Amino acid sequence: MKILNFIILFIIIVTMKIYPQSVYSGNLAHTYSIVARDPVTGEMGVAVQSHWFSVGSIVSWGEAGVGVVATQSFVNPSFGIRGLDLLKAGKSPQEAVDELISSDEGRDVRQLAILDSKGRSASYTGSKCIPEAGNIAKENYSVQANLMLSSNVWPAMSETFENSTGPLAERMIAALEAAQNAGGDIRGRQSASILIVKGESSGKVWEDRIMDLRVEDNQDPVNELKRLVKVYRAYEHMNKGDIAVENKDMKLAMKEYSDAENMFPENTEMKFWHAVTLVNNSMTEEALPLFKEVFSENSNWKTLLMRLPDCGLLNTDENTLNRIISEDKN
Repeated sequence: MKILNFIILFIIIVTMKIYPQSVYSGNLAHTYSIVARDPVTGEMGVAVQSHWFSVGSIVSWGEAGVGVVATQSFVNPSFGIRGLDLLKAGKSPQEAVDELISSDEGRDVRQLAILDSKGRSASYTGSKCIPEAGNIAKENYSVQANLMLSSNVWPAMSETFENSTGPLAERMIAALEAAQNAGGDIRGRQSASILIVKGESSGKVWEDRIMDLRVEDNQDPVNELKRLVKVYRAYEHMNKGDIAVENKDMKLAMKEYSDAENMFPENTEMKFWHAVTLVNNSMTEEALPLFKEVFSENSNWKTLLMRLPDCGLLNTDENTLNRIISEDKN
């Protein structure tokens, strides 16, 4: 491994002597990534993995109703915002890539992918990107990789994405897993991220970013990212449950909280709100075992429970409340 790192460092130093120092003012992100669109929902996303800390903070860019961008290798971070601006100005992804690359002195060490809300994609790999490096751009997606152990990485990503089904996030994660199985980054693994935005802008930025998850430093970042996506799905049910409570639809809230808890039965908070909703639906007996488990984990949940009646979030009489509070003593 020391010899490998020395070789990579030597290549970087030699390359830096050829090009202006300003070319390397950004962060390194030798990595594999996918930009993709779901033709059914219109959602667009970027998923990426690298042996570099916090890769998602420099590689991934997206805007609802516009498109997504992945800028990597010797990163030119301006490509993210500028790429989206070019799409908003009416440029196609290919036109945007061509304009960004042609104006960049460091084009030979860049890697770039752009996809728009129509599903058009374009990508580029500079001639001096460290091998193995390459890209495949097709309708509704583009995959790109550099500093890979094998030239099979990006074709494996392409094949896996095309043959996958289900939500966009899970399909992009499958592509990242395929990349790793085909050899992945020659240096190993460290960080990964996934960003998904809506296909059409609602004018409410806080609603248009559907998913933004990052694993900054982990020995198996793609697997951890996959776990986080599953947690995200469970909390989607929790959020729907909260909205149902807000709308006084306790039956729907109970269903959503129950679905969340079934996905992560060890999650204390999910159990707590499931139990609260059972009480609000006159199902106290069914709620008691859940409260007992929650209180045994952390007695602070008792304090929280006692605050809920005044907020209108727990509908029960004082005797029932006292019975619940004493549950972990039974």
